[in-house]
Amino acid sequence: MPIMPAWLRVVSAMSRVIHVFRKPDRFVAGTVGEPGDRTFYLQASEDVRTISVTIEKQQVVVLAERLSALLEEVASRFGADVPDDVPEDQVDVAPLTVPVEEEFRVGTMGLGWDADSGAVVVELLAITEGEVDETVVLDDTEEGPDAVRVFLTPVTARAFAERADRVVNAGRKPCPLCAEPLDPAGHICPRQNGYRRDVDVTED
Repeated sequence: MPIMPAWLRVVSAMSRVIHVFRKPDRFVAGTVGEPGDRTFYLQASEDVRTISVTIEKQQVVVLAERLSALLEEVASRFGADVPDDVPEDQVDVAPLTVPVEEEFRVGTMGLGWDADSGAVVVELLAITEGEVDETVVLDDTEEGPDAVRVFLTPVTARAFAERADRVVNAGRKPCPLCAEPLDPAGHICPRQNGYRRDVDVTED
């Protein structure tokens, strides 16, 4: 996989920008807003630089799942030292760094393994109107959507996935009857023939 020589590459005024974090201080999923009306973000920080991108909740779920699957694969295929779990004190539970300013909305995501550095590579590409050519993912081509590329050790990748799971599950509690999300104003449960149940809903 081609590796860029700097953390930030700007080819020209009209070309794509790839924000590269080789040794991030943080790479986390987080939200802004109340349960039921949350906006999801991924945020990468290194030294004085912080980049935030907007992402759909389901994309966070998929990214966490595929990260975990990739870690299992590199452990079996390449003998990489991958922890089964992460100590609690290594899971970043701090809120997002403010102000949270959207760089772009994530469309395509890519994952890779850089054997030279022993790192998982996560790439987040900006959403575009048309389909993204798969050859631009994890590549330094000048054509294509802007991107954020983050290098993670196996430990930090596990920690990211653990926090992502917690963030996703910290929204509205599920109804014990139908499993649909409960709303603070009440819930029309199909298992109760549409009867509205008033509930006290708090964030997990």
